[in-house]
Amino acid sequence: MKSRRSSGRRRDDAPPEFLIDRSLGRLTLPAALRAVELTVWTLADVYGEQAAQEVQDHNWIALAAERDWVVLCKDDRIRRRPAERDALITGRVRAFCLTNANLTFTEQAEYFVRNRFRIIQRSRKPGPYVYGVYKDGIEKLWPKE
Repeated sequence: MKSRRSSGRRRDDAPPEFLIDRSLGRLTLPAALRAVELTVWTLADVYGEQAAQEVQDHNWIALAAERDWVVLCKDDRIRRRPAERDALITGRVRAFCLTNANLTFTEQAEYFVRNRFRIIQRSRKPGPYVYGVYKDGIEKLWPKE
């Protein structure tokens, strides 16, 4: 198992590290992404299980920005709520989210794993932005250009 300690810095050619929002769970998706050799963090990894349930979205988004982690989430409204949007903008956060709230944990993992190369490629560009993650691709949701 990879070390859980990270400086948040990475080589330019290495894949980014990812922070997974609690809404995506802390078992299935992290395990699937780790199985394809990506470095992922859950809110429980970072804050502990109890605190992970209580941390405000804008706070963990700011942490992702500070550590240069790419955000994976399930709530595409993150781009519309003022506190979260401000955290995305201030931190120049790169976020990828599912837009279908009815997927099982297994389906969620399949969507992210299937699109991992697209996500890694897009995440090389500076944020802020939010991409939707779909079964067979990703699409920029915000900001619209």
